[in-house]
Amino acid sequence: MGSWAATRVRDAAYALVTLLLVCALVEALSRFEVVPSDSFPPLTQTFATLGDQLGEHEFWANVRDTMKGWAYGLGIATALAVPLGIAIGASEFAYRAVRPIVEFLRPIPSVALIPLAVLVYGTGFSSKLFLVVFASFWPVLIQTLYGMRDVDPVMIDTARSYGLGRLRRLLWVTLPGALPYVATGLRISSSVALILAVTAELVIGAPGLGAAITIANSHGNMRLMYALIIATGILGWLLSTLFTQGERRVLHWHASQRRVRPAR
Repeated sequence: MGSWAATRVRDAAYALVTLLLVCALVEALSRFEVVPSDSFPPLTQTFATLGDQLGEHEFWANVRDTMKGWAYGLGIATALAVPLGIAIGASEFAYRAVRPIVEFLRPIPSVALIPLAVLVYGTGFSSKLFLVVFASFWPVLIQTLYGMRDVDPVMIDTARSYGLGRLRRLLWVTLPGALPYVATGLRISSSVALILAVTAELVIGAPGLGAAITIANSHGNMRLMYALIIATGILGWLLSTLFTQGERRVLHWHASQRRVRPAR
């Protein structure tokens, strides 16, 4: 366990050093005018602006609006995709019948639906919600289908030989086997939902960090624009870390989450 912890600390240190070197390089490029500082202000100034924004009510209101679209969209997509994926994946006939439709709709870029969303729902929160739901629905659905189809048939046959009925096999064998796939779909959809929420705010003008970035750019406030972009990136990293840690805790029993201790 000590060796594993030391490895984690070493990996974190490597990542931190790499990040600091990249930041130093970007700072130098701007300071020495290798790239125009008017368009790419030094990172120290950008982070200073971000620090100032942390004390502004408007900044947190924008974060709240973005997170609202993210949470509502991801929640609705999950509530629709998981039961649907379970129902389709549990039936060979349903899987074969629905698969062509899924393969047709899944590749459609969500941004291509922005005109439709604006036409139907206007330029407010509803349009953003529609785009987030559509984009984040597919990773969860596909991963749930894969999970349902990838359960070891030997385990199912063993459960059947012990007299477990169809419902009990589904609850005790199939769903636990599919749960890691569902968790992966949720983690992917979390990032997709944030991307589409910010994209909708950038293009449509719905309230949130994306709209704030557009306004800062239109006013020529490059420091604020980059500060908000960095804030969006940090928010995405925090959400990804949260889902990864949650997946490890919930699925600690699964082989994919087990930590192999080094031999002594």
